[in-house]
Amino acid sequence: MNTDHGNEFERIRILLVDDEDHFRQTLAKRLTKRGLSCDQATNGYDCLSILKKEIIDVVVLDVKMPGMDGIEVLQKITDMYPDTEVILLTGHATAADGVAGIKAGAFDYLTKPIELEHLFKKILQAYQKIQRLAAEQREAQYREQMEQQVMVAERLASLGTLAAGVAHEINNPLAIIGESAGWMRQLFHKEALQDVPYHEDFIKALDKVDNAVDRASRITRQLLGLVGKSKPRVSELKLADLVEDALQLIVHETQKKDIQVIRRMRPELAAIWSDAYQIRQVLLNLLTNAVHAIQSKGAISITVENIQDGQLVTISDDGQGIPRENLDKIFEPFFTTKPPGQGTGLGLYVSRGIIEKLGGTINVSSNIGQGTTFSIWLPQHPRDFDETKPDCEASC
Repeated sequence: MNTDHGNEFERIRILLVDDEDHFRQTLAKRLTKRGLSCDQATNGYDCLSILKKEIIDVVVLDVKMPGMDGIEVLQKITDMYPDTEVILLTGHATAADGVAGIKAGAFDYLTKPIELEHLFKKILQAYQKIQRLAAEQREAQYREQMEQQVMVAERLASLGTLAAGVAHEINNPLAIIGESAGWMRQLFHKEALQDVPYHEDFIKALDKVDNAVDRASRITRQLLGLVGKSKPRVSELKLADLVEDALQLIVHETQKKDIQVIRRMRPELAAIWSDAYQIRQVLLNLLTNAVHAIQSKGAISITVENIQDGQLVTISDDGQGIPRENLDKIFEPFFTTKPPGQGTGLGLYVSRGIIEKLGGTINVSSNIGQGTTFSIWLPQHPRDFDETKPDCEASC
């Protein structure tokens, strides 16, 4: 035996299934001497029990066994453990069972009495097939990921062009609306119009117009921020205050669903230096998602605490939770589990980009039926503080 392959052979997990104890045990000893790791089972039920607990590469399975025969065991293995290969052992008079086994998905079959060298080679061939299929699967997954990344890049490029056009087209009428509302406000403040009927109602209506213009302007800036490279506008802020601002914007939704909001924020927490508008945008997005995850009568808890030269914001809900297979995808652009028309799949993607640009991190954990927790860590000072500080001073 070539000992250079010893380590490779040790990785191959073999399960010998045969009701003849002496034959099975002798075969196990001889294969172990060749460097293979062998488990043993006396019947089909024991075989399936072992497969539930351990990862087995190749099952060497006798066809003729009491109770559950080898063909029936083979069918269960191919259905339940498709990555496991099966080599059947048959008697000379039952070679037809081996052919039937091949049709049922076995890798190959050997007739008793078997030659150890022949079986050994078949085991290696079966293991090589497993490795080849695994490599092909990895390559297919890699190719799919590359195709998705190219598609995402193209969609983001298109979105950037669209966002710039939309922002330009919307900002122009918004400016006119804002100027007109401002001019009307000046008129209503003149003494000659103080006694106009419904004067206060007109002022309130103008306030709503101003708020709507401001909100629409923020949306256009968010569109541009999706693909833009602008620096954060850093200022001194308190995360607890931004959380309260975001909560005020969803208060009607929380009341409508009878959602309890639990705050764990100490007022003495120190201020940090960061971009207040962008952080507020992230908090609003996460809180809105938490509300949507709760059907009714749930709870959302928000915690802000000092940790590792920065502060950690934790937003937890007791909603429906996120499936494990989606946890790695939720930060990808355009990925959404919401029905068509109810989600763009950009909220978490944009949020992660904002947090990382500010030098922080964002993480998620979730359990189906128990809820989801998002954790945002932000540094006390951004890594590029010296570069962003002039913008801060200009805006202050």
